[in-house]
Amino acid sequence: MRAPVIGICAAIERARWGVWDQSAVLLPRSYISALQAAGGVALMLPPDPAVSADPDRLLDLIDGLLLAGGSDVDPDLYGAARTAETQHTVRERDEFEIALTRRALERDMPFLGICRGLQVLNVAQGGTLIQDLPTLLGHHEHCRVPGSFDGAEHPVRLAASSHAAQAAGEEYHTTLSHHHQAVDQLGEDLVISGWAEGDELPEAIELPDKRFALGVQWHPEADVASQIIATLVEEAREYALARAA
Repeated sequence: MRAPVIGICAAIERARWGVWDQSAVLLPRSYISALQAAGGVALMLPPDPAVSADPDRLLDLIDGLLLAGGSDVDPDLYGAARTAETQHTVRERDEFEIALTRRALERDMPFLGICRGLQVLNVAQGGTLIQDLPTLLGHHEHCRVPGSFDGAEHPVRLAASSHAAQAAGEEYHTTLSHHHQAVDQLGEDLVISGWAEGDELPEAIELPDKRFALGVQWHPEADVASQIIATLVEEAREYALARAA
């Protein structure tokens, strides 16, 4: 059996390397390393309008889909007016990831959304987002040090027998968090399966009737002890076997 191929959607960002300073398609290496350590093959997926129109062109090539963290989702896509705190949106990436998400769920392909990826999952299912948590909650506990996971640990309570608890291997899970937006109105067919201790903010959402369709608001790729990405890889392996049969 070949190693399962996990497609991971890449960001469009300004980047510098060597003598160059230009627009690039990129991902933090931690995502790739986590997938490879779990026995998967990582395939970076750049935004592509042709694939947005026909997601099967890419989904036929992979066994699981992972949406990474990154910039804010354009609030126009969930019917909200943009606030001053929503910045650096990339509509091309949003539309690409939403199209892939919807079709992957239709195919019952294993799916994991991390941080922004959870938010894309919610928007893809018709949900909305809180555009700035400090404005609403009056604290910065969900993003304590911008650009770093230093001091980011906080506990999350996971629903028994949920995809989230099964993937984490426990119902009380310490996470690494770095976000200023979150779920507001929950999307169709989604359930909340994880809550932050203290303010009860939704930290995990999922589609319980699917093989494995989970969004987590924290960053398991930055936690060497986390089992969540390994669970996605194993689900993708089983999906590939079933598809081959």
